[in-house]
Amino acid sequence: MADDITPEDDNAAEPVIRDKRRIDPETGDVREPKADEQDESDATAEGADDDSAPSAEADAEPLSAEDQALLDEAERDLVADMRNDMLRAQAELVNFRTRVERDRAANREAVIAEVLRSLLPAIDDLARAEAHGDLVEGSPLAIVAQKLRTSFEKYGLKTVGEKGEAFDPAFHEAVVQIPTPGVTENTIADVIEQGYALGDRLVRPAKVAVAVPAE
Repeated sequence: MADDITPEDDNAAEPVIRDKRRIDPETGDVREPKADEQDESDATAEGADDDSAPSAEADAEPLSAEDQALLDEAERDLVADMRNDMLRAQAELVNFRTRVERDRAANREAVIAEVLRSLLPAIDDLARAEAHGDLVEGSPLAIVAQKLRTSFEKYGLKTVGEKGEAFDPAFHEAVVQIPTPGVTENTIADVIEQGYALGDRLVRPAKVAVAVPAE
């Protein structure tokens, strides 16, 4: 019958299994590769070398003159951009340092002005005492007053408002106006309370009587 299968046919239909493990599972020894497997491995390696060879040769091909010119131009542009970025960063750093120094000086001046402003009432009392003749030269109170004035001058404190100078509303506060014949512009006729400035910063305006032109 056609469906009968002989033992020989069974053997022919069985798959061939090759054990390619390098370690023998029974003995634990390293197996030496067979001749046909070695040839197959060498052929595979040679094929890989053959595939990579054209790529290496392609990479080694020199650039054309046009491509080289484009590459050089790109490199010059990159260097120029990096140089501009560096110069811009340096300029920003200089500006930052300038702002920091300016803010630091302004903060220092503001703190000094606030401290001096708190001591002005004592200076006013000493000025009144001097005006009444209470500060005798060489007396302890006169020595203290001189030391205080010297210390204030060291920080740049200066008086504002002198009799006879032109009235300036930025530094003077007019307490009273006195119409005066012959006066052509507003002039300080008397200083009621001395004003003070620290550099360009006004610590306290001077309270003055102003002589104004008579109508």
